[in-house]
Amino acid sequence: MDAITDLFSLAQQWLFEAVVQPLLFSLHMGNLLEDAYDATGWLLVGLLQLLVMVAVIGPLQRWRPAEPVRDRAAIRVDIFYTLIHRLGVFRVALFFMADPLFDELFGLLRVQGWSTFHVDEVWPGVTDLPLVSLVIYLVVFDFLEYWIHRGQHQLGWWWNLHALHHSQRQMTMWSDNRNHLLDSLLHDCIVVVVAQLIGIAPGQFIAVVAIMQLSENLQHANLRVWFGRLGERLWVSPRFHRRHHSIGIGHEWPTGAERAAGEGGHAGETVPSVGPRLGGCNFGVLLPWWDMLFRTSDFVVRYDPTGIRDQVEPDAEGRVRDYGHGFWSQQWQGLKRLVGRA
Repeated sequence: MDAITDLFSLAQQWLFEAVVQPLLFSLHMGNLLEDAYDATGWLLVGLLQLLVMVAVIGPLQRWRPAEPVRDRAAIRVDIFYTLIHRLGVFRVALFFMADPLFDELFGLLRVQGWSTFHVDEVWPGVTDLPLVSLVIYLVVFDFLEYWIHRGQHQLGWWWNLHALHHSQRQMTMWSDNRNHLLDSLLHDCIVVVVAQLIGIAPGQFIAVVAIMQLSENLQHANLRVWFGRLGERLWVSPRFHRRHHSIGIGHEWPTGAERAAGEGGHAGETVPSVGPRLGGCNFGVLLPWWDMLFRTSDFVVRYDPTGIRDQVEPDAEGRVRDYGHGFWSQQWQGLKRLVGRA
């Protein structure tokens, strides 16, 4: 673990000195060197993630696709989302917009006597071991992500933003970052606040985020793979998460008629007798344990079409909802849904 950390630090230092630092000086922004060094760490992680995606997950998709590739234009839009998130464009914007607010918030909390609770100090000599603390933080943040994800699906205003993520009918490894920018902003703010409150070190926070994001790339892949009866209950698979994106299943509780027909059932859930409502199944990001514990898991081995019901089922006036086809149109449609004008 220490060897990997040292190697990453050396690569970060080289990238900073060779590329980022000269660029900042040429732009007369030398006052941002300290923050830029931290940002270089995120940039390096993004580059490594893209390498793994192209070299490993991409060939897997071509080896055993869940469905034929039909809409390459939609995939290109998803690639754009991935690049602006993984190469730090969104994170830089978040830094300039939200960082001063975070500093003021945490300063106020400390003045009021709130101190950081360091999770890795609970059991000195054990929980502070690098590998042990990394596992602990992965579980803690995965639990947080489960409830964020449920909020995105069960709060109507939040779903109006998050629906963009589910509107992709051609899922691939690039689909994870297909989100409305306001949805991403809210999500990242919650994660950053919790990270500050539980005292995770910056290096471990980067590692946790990197592991979770790569796992999500695999889960969204156009890949007909499941991990077996035991493996499906230990780690979220592409099959498990595709069920979450399936039309009329993953983003809403099924209708009474669908339950009677034995389709889209979620163990232990009460469903309405008529019509769908916000809800869904398989919200876990890394671990399916939370879905199993809170009775939102669906382990049916199927590979159904993905998307949202109102994209394919016309309303009473014969219309289907438009979620946009390009980056800016998708962002605009999300804002219209948020204010009830879509």
